[in-house]
Amino acid sequence: MKLVKEGAPAADAWTHVDDDGELPDGAAVIVSLARFKADRDALMGRNAPLGLRLQSHEPPADVAEDLTRFEVVALEFPVFRDGRGYTHAVQLRQRFGFDGEVRAVGDVLWDQIPNMLRCGVDAFEVADDFPLEAFEEARTVFTNVYQPDVSGRPTVFELRHG
Repeated sequence: MKLVKEGAPAADAWTHVDDDGELPDGAAVIVSLARFKADRDALMGRNAPLGLRLQSHEPPADVAEDLTRFEVVALEFPVFRDGRGYTHAVQLRQRFGFDGEVRAVGDVLWDQIPNMLRCGVDAFEVADDFPLEAFEEARTVFTNVYQPDVSGRPTVFELRHG
């Protein structure tokens, strides 16, 4: 897997740690919500960056009071037809004011990238052979939008009647 940010491969300093896995000393880790709830105090007391992985059925509201502690929230997209991750990304950005990295993990498909970007996703874990051209196209494929998004880009209605 490779990490893509702003359309280019990026170094990934984060380690995904399984629920029963040992935490590497001083390393930036991403843990599941179950692991976070089970080991909250120990994780919050670590002197290292902390990230959270949310499955599609786990809303950000479950950790709203702790969101400021996380530098990364990885949203799982288990299959292409499960759109709850989009909602979670918008909630993180708009409802909870999360300004850290929102990362898409799992079944990330090239044709979903424009909508993921519009919802506030800014990093993607993709297969090593994933075409980087898809990210450049995603930024430019829609020049105008009908619905508001997290970027604050004006909608077609606002452009016509602004």
